[in-house]
Amino acid sequence: MIRTIILFLIVFGVVVISHEFGHFLIGRKNGIRVVEFAVGMGPTLFSFEKGGTKYSLKLLPIGGACMFDGEDGVESVNAQRQPGGEDDITKMQADDIKAAPGTTFTEAGVWARIATVFAGPFFNFILAFLVALVLIAFTGADLPAVGMVTEDSAALEAGLQEGDVITQIGHERIHFYREVILISSMNKGEPLEIHYERNGEKGVAHVTPKYSEADQRYYIGIANGGAYLKCNPLQVFQYGFYEVEYWVKLTYKSLGMMLRGQVSKDDVSGPIGIAQFVGESYDQAEENYGTSSAILTMLEIVILLSVNLGILNLLPFPALDGGRLVFMLVEVVRGKPVPPEKEGMVHFAGLVVLMLLMVFVMYNDIMKLVR
Repeated sequence: MIRTIILFLIVFGVVVISHEFGHFLIGRKNGIRVVEFAVGMGPTLFSFEKGGTKYSLKLLPIGGACMFDGEDGVESVNAQRQPGGEDDITKMQADDIKAAPGTTFTEAGVWARIATVFAGPFFNFILAFLVALVLIAFTGADLPAVGMVTEDSAALEAGLQEGDVITQIGHERIHFYREVILISSMNKGEPLEIHYERNGEKGVAHVTPKYSEADQRYYIGIANGGAYLKCNPLQVFQYGFYEVEYWVKLTYKSLGMMLRGQVSKDDVSGPIGIAQFVGESYDQAEENYGTSSAILTMLEIVILLSVNLGILNLLPFPALDGGRLVFMLVEVVRGKPVPPEKEGMVHFAGLVVLMLLMVFVMYNDIMKLVR
């Protein structure tokens, strides 16, 4: 249990810190004063101030924040503070904030604000790519080569053979064997146009997956694929990019399934579910393959979570980075900002919805644990 908590704090902490550091770094580069850089949420466990910025560690390890002077109710140093009832962020001494160079968030140019908000998700993708380089360097890449064609299968009838290297399915380029598995698992019986290479020659197989009554799903009829390629330095960068691309596609496909109602509430996890998943993944990998494999599994989870956080934050939903970007792009088009009180109301409503969703997901995680 303790190891699970520690692993979760490390994995989730790295992902969250990279996101908030993106906001922090680009905001500072654009001359915007940072009031507080926080890891976690809730009451402050530890904090210190440096250069006019408060750095703090919060009690609940489920998020973070990079608060800019003048952003979302964080008072500008020129605004008069009223005694009592303020958040500890707004209670910073005015003299300390004044000592920090720069301007308020609202006074910064619109493109500076766009870059600052976009930097959070973008740094998640940078983190995912850097970790993918390490992962691919140690593990290699699972090539989309057909290991076996099962008897009486759609693949056999379409002419696919052992050793064929799948390069494309429909309009989607294929780089890993697990992409073939993903497409197969999500298929609902739709015909597939599979492009492959055999002995240096290209071919196309038209496959209509067959339904299995026993498993209640459709199968292409391919098994035992995924021969690993030990990558040279150039291939590490190439397949590192493909690795991030794979998780981006998986995230978008999963979101699409959620919107279509094809995902149950038990398939969605919050911090508690993620912590359990991290702990179980580490234990299984360590038990079956050793500690080094368990560490590589943690790196893969970092990529998964970082890509997920980056994409989810870019969704055009109020209170998320994507929602803020929508208002700033409207400002670019209009030539003037949306009135702050109206934008604030929209983001507040979005925040309420997100908080309610978080409570529901955490409750669902707890109920799954006690079943």
